[in-house]
Amino acid sequence: MIEFLGANMAPIMFLSLIVFLLFGYSVAFSLGACGLFFGWVGVELGLLPQTLLQALPLRIFGIMQNDTLLAVPFFTFMGLILERSGMAEDLLDTIGQLFGPIRGGLAYAVIFVGALLAATTGVVAASVIAMGLISLPIMLRYGYDRRLASGVIAASGTLAQIIPPSLVLIVLADQLGRSVGDMYAGALIPGLVLTGLYMLYILIMSIVRPNSMPALPLEARTLGHGVISLIVALLITGAISYGAYRYLAPTQGDNADILGFAVGVIVIYVAAIADQRLRLNIMSKLAQQVVIVLIPPLALIFLVLGTIFLGIATPTEGGAMGAVGALIMAAMKGRLTMDVINQALASTTRLSSFVLFILIGARVFSLTFYGVNGHIWVEHLLTSLPGGETGFLIGVNLLVFVLAFFLDFFELAFIIVPLLAPAADKLGIDLIWFGVLLGVNMQTSFMHPPFGFALFYLRSVATRVPYLDRITGKQIAPVTTGQIYWGAVPFVCIQVIMIGLTIAFPQMVMRYKGPAVEPSTIDIKLPDMPALSPLGTPPAGGGAAPANGGAPALPGTPDLSQPPNFGDAPAKPAAPAPDLSQPPKFN
Repeated sequence: MIEFLGANMAPIMFLSLIVFLLFGYSVAFSLGACGLFFGWVGVELGLLPQTLLQALPLRIFGIMQNDTLLAVPFFTFMGLILERSGMAEDLLDTIGQLFGPIRGGLAYAVIFVGALLAATTGVVAASVIAMGLISLPIMLRYGYDRRLASGVIAASGTLAQIIPPSLVLIVLADQLGRSVGDMYAGALIPGLVLTGLYMLYILIMSIVRPNSMPALPLEARTLGHGVISLIVALLITGAISYGAYRYLAPTQGDNADILGFAVGVIVIYVAAIADQRLRLNIMSKLAQQVVIVLIPPLALIFLVLGTIFLGIATPTEGGAMGAVGALIMAAMKGRLTMDVINQALASTTRLSSFVLFILIGARVFSLTFYGVNGHIWVEHLLTSLPGGETGFLIGVNLLVFVLAFFLDFFELAFIIVPLLAPAADKLGIDLIWFGVLLGVNMQTSFMHPPFGFALFYLRSVATRVPYLDRITGKQIAPVTTGQIYWGAVPFVCIQVIMIGLTIAFPQMVMRYKGPAVEPSTIDIKLPDMPALSPLGTPPAGGGAAPANGGAPALPGTPDLSQPPNFGDAPAKPAAPAPDLSQPPKFN
């Protein structure tokens, strides 16, 4: 029996954890309980040393010393403040007016705003709830298909999982032992490509089923027409930015392009505010509103991500600056109250505590699991899959996709990822690429029927009973749970396609390493060094020329042919020679 337990302790631990979770116990305490129980069993049966569990306090203290995890409360607080600042409402209203004249315009606006909210908040719940409250009634009012409307809102909210500054990317970087900045840089292009795939799907559906997403009627376009004015404003911004770049290039070097762009944006933002406040009407109302509404969140994105990518700030420092920027934006809109701050702090504390408790439980579990060589068991299990690196990636992504039906992304990151990382590293897979793959895959955990959290968030704000629309006066039918679930299916398929694209084109992620360097082009230049005389030659100037024809040494070069002289110390008297004609004396 003991031999059986010793040989199969790792799979027994893993199955026991699954049983605990299926019984409905919380993840953090299930992990901790399994780790402590099997650790005690292992010590009692002599399978584990008694000193193993003594390392537990040090592992927990290591969590408290981890500065990277400070980014979690910072980005969470930033997202919650922005949610209550009215930024989402302004963005959805303005971008909806901009895209309104075309079919599917509101759907395009939801995806665009979802990407912007993802790049500023990084919190899925905030994005889905805000867009569900604001956009869903408008989409239903003007005849959008209910399944399509609910699907696009839920999918756009989950972009916060893969577009930096995502909380799951912070956790993945911590679990994989890689830089958060590298993880952000690697995930940026896949996140934008996924956003483009969502828009491509809307374009195809607007052609195949045009009645499912009609354009806004003329009476709903409150900002009127003004796209040409907006294009002119963008061209002027580009011209000012280019002029500032040429002016700053001699003194600022590589930073001149960013500074020049910042100058152009500031000029057009000030001009739009002055045009609106002074009623000059140089710009159209649409152009004014787009510039005034879009630039603050874009500036916040640059404050957070720009400083991280440029190496000015660490992700933790970027999160702190983002939190301060969110407070400033809320104050500028007049919505920063003590009640808002208290609610944001309370929600941030709950989420951060949730993350840390799961992490502590995962550390307890992994201590015992590694003690019974569970990581070696998982490594052998995964590296023996057919197909090598590609077979491993396909098998792991199928496993995570299935587990995402039942586990949250935090649970996947803390339980599954530490078991997969050693096998991926042994196969030579870049861990940043592997982490981004898992991030895209874990995004499906929010969209899977029937346990997707994004679907639950949308269900909580979508109408359940018929109601009378206050604008059109028509009765609007409710959105059923089945319509929400079916609306999510096409977007889950798009996410699966994105996983395949990331595997097939790893260059989307590998750009975080920068351009490749050709060794033959490297030119190493050393400063001019004075020549040294060959070994054994006297110094030049006053000494004889070297016998071997070497170059004369420079003045001051020591003569290495003579023994060193350490100063004029008094010579010791020579010891008397022993008298060998007499026998030796030992007294």
